[in-house]
Amino acid sequence: MNDEDRVFDLLDRRIVQALMVDGRAAFSRIAAVLGTTDQTVIRRYRRLRGAGLLRVLGLPEGERVGLYESRLRIQCVPGAAVAIAEALARRPDTGWVKIFSGGTEVGCLVSSRTREDHEALLLRKLPRTQQVTGVTAQTMLHDYTAGGTRWFARDGLTPEQIAELTPASVPAPVDGEGGEAEDIVRLDDADHAMLAVLARDGRAGYPELAAAASRSESTVRRRIEYLRGSGALSFDVEVHSVHLGFGIEAGISATVAPSELAAVGRALAGHPQVPFAAAVTGSANLAATVLCRDQRDLYRYMTEGIGALTAVHRLEVLPVLRQVKRAGLLSDGSRLYDAS
Repeated sequence: MNDEDRVFDLLDRRIVQALMVDGRAAFSRIAAVLGTTDQTVIRRYRRLRGAGLLRVLGLPEGERVGLYESRLRIQCVPGAAVAIAEALARRPDTGWVKIFSGGTEVGCLVSSRTREDHEALLLRKLPRTQQVTGVTAQTMLHDYTAGGTRWFARDGLTPEQIAELTPASVPAPVDGEGGEAEDIVRLDDADHAMLAVLARDGRAGYPELAAAASRSESTVRRRIEYLRGSGALSFDVEVHSVHLGFGIEAGISATVAPSELAAVGRALAGHPQVPFAAAVTGSANLAATVLCRDQRDLYRYMTEGIGALTAVHRLEVLPVLRQVKRAGLLSDGSRLYDAS
């Protein structure tokens, strides 16, 4: 069996989950929590990363840094989905790109630096593409799964291990960087330079980050802590769900009564099959991602998991046919973050 096809063993999966809790946790800390040696964790991580099966990425949180974000569903003529998805994946402002089952719909997340760039894509570029027959854009209002790892697996880390690995929160200073506190964290050129490095390797060392930002290591360390503590920077683990034993990924679009939306969103966030659930704009006001082991598992989840939530009035399940881009990475691992 090739590395690309194999399912991770128990220790691999627990290392992955530890990195989901804290992508920059020291290997010695992970080893202590997992009850193994530093060298074992380092060797496993390097092997998985070297094979392109695992990456830790440091990514800006769009809402906190003033990005204009939309989740798009793009309908296209038969046979055009692959070309449209690949064109979107090459854009530096798309975070993920998926082709849904049926092959005539593409989903993606767009995060633009300016309102003008965002509107240009939604109002001019996509509508003028002849093979595109329709576009639906949704704004994410609230992420119910932010920072969660409960979805991971039934043989994953214990709550006590997760607590040991969870980094202490770093509160944002009252006066920010010398002025009044703001809702938006303003990024400067040094921040963008650091983000360009973290987008390739979220575990990059402080000497490399300091060299990229032309700042001292102590300054860079404090800035990273500030960005993390203020919610402007998070660390994502890029791993294909099939290696964790999940053979099916599906997008969920649901309509919930507004008075029940928060309760249903929190309930979904507690389901082990759901890595992502959010309130969104539009008539279908709840979006989620579901990971299941096979079709029977998906059926059980639809009937017994979501089916138990009586406040869900309408449900659409869209199996993912192909994941073209994940967490800002093309399927071949090319990073498209643009710090210019």
